[in-house]
Amino acid sequence: MIEIPTDLPADLGPLSWLLGVWEGTGVIDYATAEHHYEGEFAHRVSFSRDGGSYLNYSAEAWYIVPGEEEARVSLVAEIGYWQLSRSATDADAGPGLLPAVVTAEPRTADDVELLRNAEGGFDLEVTIVHSDGVSELYLGQIRGPRIDIATDAVMRPATAKPYSAASRMYGLVDGHLLWAWDIAAMGHELGAHASARLAKVD
Repeated sequence: MIEIPTDLPADLGPLSWLLGVWEGTGVIDYATAEHHYEGEFAHRVSFSRDGGSYLNYSAEAWYIVPGEEEARVSLVAEIGYWQLSRSATDADAGPGLLPAVVTAEPRTADDVELLRNAEGGFDLEVTIVHSDGVSELYLGQIRGPRIDIATDAVMRPATAKPYSAASRMYGLVDGHLLWAWDIAAMGHELGAHASARLAKVD
């Protein structure tokens, strides 16, 4: 059963079912000209809040060595922010450390309803930074218990492996968080890469 906090900022209402720590396993299946990557991995994802109108995101994954369930090799770790797409106003801080120019009334559920898109969902902005230096800006939407996002921009340092685009899908199914991650990497077009099923932990 998913418990929704009652003291959330209105902007987090559509995202509230993500809150908490999720753990489980998934599979990797991605082929390049040089190698076919496949196997099982363990995954831990956390969505938390610190009072802002966004969710904090962090994730870690470990490759499970075949035949040695206790032997795990660290894969990428990620951190980021998830939020509804809303134009900043004088009541919002930023850019940088610039404070808000005016004090605004707290946003309400009615204010958030005005953000619904033509498909009945809410446009979403997600920024994710990988431990190897890759930084992604995803755009997409959340519609009830389903999220679809795709990269609008990808930046990577010269030392990182080639990686140019991605899309992710998240869904709440029977109390579990299911997700799939497609990538365009190593000179290949966008294609299936990994998927997982995660359960919420205390």
